[in-house]
Amino acid sequence: MGAECSDYVSRIFQYLDGELDDEGRTRLKEHLDGCPPCLDEYELDALLKALVRRSCACEQAPDALRAQILTRITSVQVTTVRVREA
Repeated sequence: MGAECSDYVSRIFQYLDGELDDEGRTRLKEHLDGCPPCLDEYELDALLKALVRRSCACEQAPDALRAQILTRITSVQVTTVRVREA
């Protein structure tokens, strides 16, 4: 699997989640149609995603936990470091 394949494989979950634009979807689908190793990776990722969806379908995180996760996702933390001059 070459560098081009790595780029496509890194976007498989975006493809499965419907997060790619039309051009990205088309390019990834064309690549998958012509690259059996990447198609195997896609099928494995699709099965994994389906398994997680089935396994977690009956469970829902408590509202407080969901709010805390959303807050952490949307917050930005900046850390500054002072450098001493010699």
